Amino acid sequence: MRDRLWRIGRRPSNLRTVDSIAGLLDGPRAREAFLLRSLLDPPFSMRIQDEAPLTLVAMVRGSAWVLPDVGERLSLHTGDVAILCGPDPYVIADEPDTPVQVVILPGQVCTSPDGAELTGMQRMGVRTWGNTGDTASDTASATASATASATDSTAGATVMLTGTYQLRSETSQRLLNALPPVLVLSADSWSSPLIPYLAEEITKDEPGQEAVLDRLLDLLLIAVLRAWFARPEAEAPGWYRAHGDPVVGPALRLLHHNPAHPWTVATLARETGVSRAALARRFTELVGEPPMAFLTGWRLTVAADLLREPGATVGSVARKVGYASPFALSTAFKRVRGISPQQHRATASA
Repeated sequence: MRDRLWRIGRRPSNLRTVDSIAGLLDGPRAREAFLLRSLLDPPFSMRIQDEAPLTLVAMVRGSAWVLPDVGERLSLHTGDVAILCGPDPYVIADEPDTPVQVVILPGQVCTSPDGAELTGMQRMGVRTWGNTGDTASDTASATASATASATDSTAGATVMLTGTYQLRSETSQRLLNALPPVLVLSADSWSSPLIPYLAEEITKDEPGQEAVLDRLLDLLLIAVLRAWFARPEAEAPGWYRAHGDPVVGPALRLLHHNPAHPWTVATLARETGVSRAALARRFTELVGEPPMAFLTGWRLTVAADLLREPGATVGSVARKVGYASPFALSTAFKRVRGISPQQHRATASA
């Protein structure tokens, strides 16, 4: 018998042409994020095999180890935040040598390591689970003990918040490709009031609470990404760094927000107040490709997402991303991506 965790609510897909960080967050808003508070006493060890493209772990109290199957082991402490880019599995445990007790599968389905009924971890109230207060001998007593522990601010030597994003968009993939498999911001290297606020709000069950939690999780993710990309070792991609340039930044925002416009280097230069030569030179230097090549890639990225929308046609998508006809979009799509828009849509829906 399997136990299932909780999800934040589901919203209809609503892809927008937005900049790269906003594009990253479009996926979870449209395709339901998952948020959970864990109250844990040692020993604990959870193997995460949910195949989520991105997971955020915020440490409210205590410590834990993140143990990827491949890569460096990392320790987390109070105030630290980790971002894990999937779909590769990993373990979160109190110590590296603690045997795995729980396996979390896609859809937040939980089992013991041998696939049997889950014991030792249980629901402990609104969006909360853990092993604190699980020593009662019968189910009713264990449930009462767990519920009491969930409302006890001192329960759990380790308290962590986990937010899982199910990103399935081309726009968000551009940013995910720029992240390492696991990144950690330590509490002494950044400061944010969002972790304690999210920890306070996560246990509330009030009207509109799911929307509140979604936005708080989004804000925390944005804050972490900004802090990470500001670090020299992050090696932020050129198009991200260029957003802060007084010439290239405005040009990038124009292209991101309105890919359907018939942009040329001349119109971009006029909008940004520089010459065509200056814009082309500066843009290529910072972004790594000329403005029109970047625009083509961005248009096709947005088109790839729009083609997944119910009822979308190649013609309707072409108009939204600046191509005069379905044929023009199909030709560009096939030239750059190697498959037709129809083949892409069939693959994405498989």
